[in-house]
Amino acid sequence: MSGGEWAMALSGGAYILADLERMARAKNYLAWQGRMVSPELGARVVELGCGIGNFTGMLLDRELVIAVDVEAECVERVKERYSKHSNLRAFAFDMDGGRYADLERFRPDTCVCLNVLEHVERDDDAIRAMASVLPAGGKIVLIVPAFPALMGPIDRNLGHFRRYTRASVVRLASDAGVRVKKLRYMNVAGFFGWWLNARVFRRQEQSGTQIEFFDRFIVPVASRVEALVPPPFGQSIFMVLEKP
Repeated sequence: MSGGEWAMALSGGAYILADLERMARAKNYLAWQGRMVSPELGARVVELGCGIGNFTGMLLDRELVIAVDVEAECVERVKERYSKHSNLRAFAFDMDGGRYADLERFRPDTCVCLNVLEHVERDDDAIRAMASVLPAGGKIVLIVPAFPALMGPIDRNLGHFRRYTRASVVRLASDAGVRVKKLRYMNVAGFFGWWLNARVFRRQEQSGTQIEFFDRFIVPVASRVEALVPPPFGQSIFMVLEKP
């Protein structure tokens, strides 16, 4: 995969940056992601596509965090936001195959990539590249958007190439030579909200009011219910892959 493909995939243009700013206020939703992701992480974590650092702060109890993004502006925001943390390394990274050798020197045991893989045209190459810097048994932790039927204007404006199903991510892992350790849907309520935005209202961007309502009133209940009963479908897929 060329650096140009990654640059196009992870470009933090004005639209995407505005979306990241809106999501930064979704504290309950970010905490929900953290509760799912954190138990799967090792001590030395690479965060691919860190954006403005909405999730990065939840990783800083680790021995080392390497936060990378194609956008230098985002990387500078992360450095400023978490300037007091000596265990953070953050740098702009064009993500082409040759650059992955730069990550190996940090000896990472986990790659985490949340709501980013859908921006990458060659997602199989991306998974192979992540696996290449990990030791045997190293993990790749992902959250990706679910169900192609939910694809709408917001997805396209965000630069999404696809939405996933359980079958498609299992196939992706197999093609990339890693095994699926954990796989589940998450966020049933968000499934219906995204369907309304995509198919009924044809919204061009996520509403700040919608996000605030969802985060304040829906997430606290939905996250507890789904922790007890994994849902049969959802807005997103959470998965953990392992390098053989």
